[in-house]
Amino acid sequence: MKIGIIDVGGGFRGIYACGVLDYCLDKNIRFDLGIGISAGSANLASYIAGQRGRNFTFYTEYALRKQYAGVGNFIRKRSFIDMDYVYSTLSNHDGENPLDYTALRDDPMEFIVVAANAETGEAKYFDKRDIRQDNYDVFKASSSIPFVCKPYFIQGTPYYDGALGDPVPIEKAFALGCDRVVVLLTKPENVLRTSEQDEKLAARIRKKYPHAAEKLRQRANRYNEGVALAQEYARQGKALIVAPDDTCGVSTLSRDPTNMKRLYDKGYADGEKIKAFMS
Repeated sequence: MKIGIIDVGGGFRGIYACGVLDYCLDKNIRFDLGIGISAGSANLASYIAGQRGRNFTFYTEYALRKQYAGVGNFIRKRSFIDMDYVYSTLSNHDGENPLDYTALRDDPMEFIVVAANAETGEAKYFDKRDIRQDNYDVFKASSSIPFVCKPYFIQGTPYYDGALGDPVPIEKAFALGCDRVVVLLTKPENVLRTSEQDEKLAARIRKKYPHAAEKLRQRANRYNEGVALAQEYARQGKALIVAPDDTCGVSTLSRDPTNMKRLYDKGYADGEKIKAFMS
């Protein structure tokens, strides 16, 4: 039986899924396939590499630094989050908290990172072949929230946050051969996503990237449809949705370490649901 896990991301709310994945590492719960979007791709990378607690440090310590995120970055580099600082300066082999690339590469778990082509709006599914030592551009691309961050270029192609392309890629997981899938959400399962903020951001990028802007406008509906589909699979016993009952005041770009620790603890506790699902 092939079992997959999807981490849909959600900016700093991703610390909830980080807690779930740390629980999985502690209990030696492993999957055959992982699909990560935005912050979810970084969560899964550390999980696959076996680096328990690594992402927790990124969320609660490094994220508070002005080099990581802030208005200064936006003014100087047109990106609120400095992707190169996060995924190169800190994460390279000689960085402060290196990703264990060798462990990631050699683990048998398949790994898909979702980004969105800024020119077409279509999903791009990167895999381990696109990740190399000290080249973690796929994470940067997958995490580039439109307007909040400039698109990240890979081989001449600009990419935005993977949620524009495929916000809840459960169909992709089954298409890749999964029999059962765990879906990690970072907001309550029954809270519908609204499009007001996405409409504002879409207006900012529409002139240069009209197709990406349209996908951004559609994101809320597509996310809600994806969650509804996951719920249907859950009723069939083919999926498990793991989601917080509340977000503890953490939003996509908020960085209160106390609230993030509370949300992490919720994720760690909810990880037990996976143990029962996989038994």
